Amino acid sequence: MSSRPYFETVKSFADVPITIHGVETSIFLEASEGLVQLFDLLGSGVFGFVQSDIRGNIGESYHFPLLSTKPYSFSATQGVRARYQADSSCCSTLENLVRSESSCEDRHGTGCLIRLTRGLTFLCRALQHMQNDPSVELHVCFKRSYDEVLRHHHTFFVRSLAAVAVRAAPYRHDFYARISQGAPAEKLDVELARWLCGLDVIVKRLKAFIEGGGYGRI
Repeated sequence: MSSRPYFETVKSFADVPITIHGVETSIFLEASEGLVQLFDLLGSGVFGFVQSDIRGNIGESYHFPLLSTKPYSFSATQGVRARYQADSSCCSTLENLVRSESSCEDRHGTGCLIRLTRGLTFLCRALQHMQNDPSVELHVCFKRSYDEVLRHHHTFFVRSLAAVAVRAAPYRHDFYARISQGAPAEKLDVELARWLCGLDVIVKRLKAFIEGGGYGRI
């Protein structure tokens, strides 16, 4: 088994460039893909609703409804990456991607970015709770994050589905063992803190930009 924590083997959000023009789109998407892959280490479909929605909004052809305000809608298009690839010069940063669609009737890229930011914020908060409060189990961390980030977007039915998924979270010890991949706990904590700090900066920046500009609601 690798002696490197998972967060050292994928692109870190701490390494995503942020310039005066905004968050660099291509590197942000690469880091987001690393987050999705993290949950494959659990060997469980518990967080499948999060994985599928993030994948769909990054660039897959489907997504589950739990991160959307429209619980029964499914995307048949290709996420933020498709918008970036269609016009990379205008969409080199996430902020410019949103601005480029502001006068368009179809703002699919913006919608996907909003849902992606929502999902990343949910995961960021959950992992922050996990790291900041060593006494609580993982399902408590995810429940807190769900209530803070996603609950107010959802109907009673969707909230019920989310509650079942959250309660099925693995034990804290098992989760740490998987993401540490044999590395010392101290090494994992340092890299996880750096990774989460980078993600936190990005999602807060995107929330302020999207909501402040009237482009949507995270």
